[in-house]
Amino acid sequence: MAAEAAGPPGPGSGGGGGGGTGLTDLPGELLELILCCDVLGAADIGRVSCTCRRLREACQPRGKVWRERFRLRWPSLLKYYSHSDSVSWLEEYKARHNAGLEAQRIVASFSKRFFSEHVPCDGFSDIETLGCPSHFFEDELMCILNMEGRKGLTWKYYAKKILYFLRQQNILKNLKEYLQRPTERQSFLEGAVLIDQYCNPLSDICLKSVQAQVDDITDKVRKVLRTKNPRHPSLASKAGEVLVPEVELQRQVLDAMNCVLYEQLKYKGNELDYYNSLNSYIHQVLIRRTGIPISLSVLYLTIARQLGVKLEPVNFPSHFLLRWCQGKEGSTDIFDYTYIDAFGKGKQLTVKECEYLIGHHVTEEFYGVVTSKEVLQRMVGNLLNLGKRESTDQSYQLLRDSLDLYLAMYPDNVQHLMLQARLYFHLGIWPEKVLDILQHIQALDPSQHGAVGYLVQHTLEHIERRKEELGPEVKHRSDEKHKEVCFSIGLIMKHKRYGYNCVIYGWDPACMMGHEWIRNMNVHSLPHGPHQPFYNVLVEDGSCRYAAQENLEYNSEPREIPHPDIGRYFSEFTGVHYLANTELEIRYPEDLELTRATVQKIYSSGKE
Repeated sequence: MAAEAAGPPGPGSGGGGGGGTGLTDLPGELLELILCCDVLGAADIGRVSCTCRRLREACQPRGKVWRERFRLRWPSLLKYYSHSDSVSWLEEYKARHNAGLEAQRIVASFSKRFFSEHVPCDGFSDIETLGCPSHFFEDELMCILNMEGRKGLTWKYYAKKILYFLRQQNILKNLKEYLQRPTERQSFLEGAVLIDQYCNPLSDICLKSVQAQVDDITDKVRKVLRTKNPRHPSLASKAGEVLVPEVELQRQVLDAMNCVLYEQLKYKGNELDYYNSLNSYIHQVLIRRTGIPISLSVLYLTIARQLGVKLEPVNFPSHFLLRWCQGKEGSTDIFDYTYIDAFGKGKQLTVKECEYLIGHHVTEEFYGVVTSKEVLQRMVGNLLNLGKRESTDQSYQLLRDSLDLYLAMYPDNVQHLMLQARLYFHLGIWPEKVLDILQHIQALDPSQHGAVGYLVQHTLEHIERRKEELGPEVKHRSDEKHKEVCFSIGLIMKHKRYGYNCVIYGWDPACMMGHEWIRNMNVHSLPHGPHQPFYNVLVEDGSCRYAAQENLEYNSEPREIPHPDIGRYFSEFTGVHYLANTELEIRYPEDLELTRATVQKIYSSGKE
């Protein structure tokens, strides 16, 4: 199309021999404007540039035409380039295009490689050695995740996992760089943002955005302060430039902060839902205006320092506090300080009142100031404890993420290394990594020989079993032993007793769980007991369950099941049922035909 528009080259040629002005006779700016229009693709520009010297010059690799083509195709990537850079946009286009093809190839391979493993930990080695900029690869993953419609579910599932991994690796590098800085350059807010980013790598969280929100609160405090004392030194200086010298002037700042945070903006400690992980994420604290003592303290301390009041973090047991010096700066006397409870609406406490707060006496060491690294350690420790409590999450993602963070700060902590090794062993993933961790533990602490030896033995056995695996069990509906199985893969069902909506992703001709599970779930009280087909189902609440056939019925109003693992098993939602992906279809090769027939019978007849 574009080549035809160019016409044959020649002086004054109009393309039709009529003496009119040809494309090549147009001014350069107008020619570029035409070539930059969004109806032309990269192939069109390539063909145009081959027609004559004039158009080849207009489409030069470093020129405006290829830059615009790059921008139209991948608009989010322009932020990585400076206007002053001399960039070959044609080469960048090719590199991004090739990175996209490589990303698609890798994502497509993941289902075949990791379908049998719940968490593909050890499959990222080929990603780490990519021959292209990481932001090219990430951009293609985002393109996959943002595909419209209900198709490509398996691609989206693995693209999400890969993107999660890539972003965490980058955040971990930033955290290690942060920890290597001098203490005075370690912002408490930046540390909190890094923890937040690592645990929520797919969310759009950045220090600049968080800082802007904190600055907005600081400006509100200044407005209140201005009404109380128009000549206050905090009003004249930029954020944190000058420390307010007098205690009374500092008190005015803290009073104004309490007014804005707790009276105007209604920030408060989350007493009703204290053990929610969102309380630990600084961007969520700013959105929900609630948190736990340490997250609220980081916010409070940051605002105070921007207004010239030096508060310091205190690693008080059970309740994180801030301290405010009332005596000589740097005093070691704990009675020279007032202690501030950011969780308790900025209440100012004496030493005795701090003890009343937790209900027992503590020694002086707990009133001392702690470093930014120790603050992060406590924040991560809180998340670790929450991760241990989250038994419903089969991947233990929060526990794994918080362990990664802790070991990034303290790589030789034997207790947490052992916990990480046990966790991977329990999940049955990354056995080679488990062996590496155990070897490191043994070198650090030979007294762990017994526990290490046990895990090494069983991990080696796991590796051997994996080598001997012949492949997945294939279940044919036509087999005589499966004749009682009524439902099929991909059907959307409803539980008769509990009312939840779910989709079937597996079945057994009889209950395959152990005696203890059967007893705990009271299966024998069912009319057909364990001697009936049982189904693996993904439930709308995010859980995976094992349901008896007599407890399931067709869902009269089938709809999508918002389960995080839906793409692991299914490639598409048709509107009334799910289509199994290649790996699941291999295991249940005769189910698709029955699913389609069932859907036709149940839902089409209803419409008639």
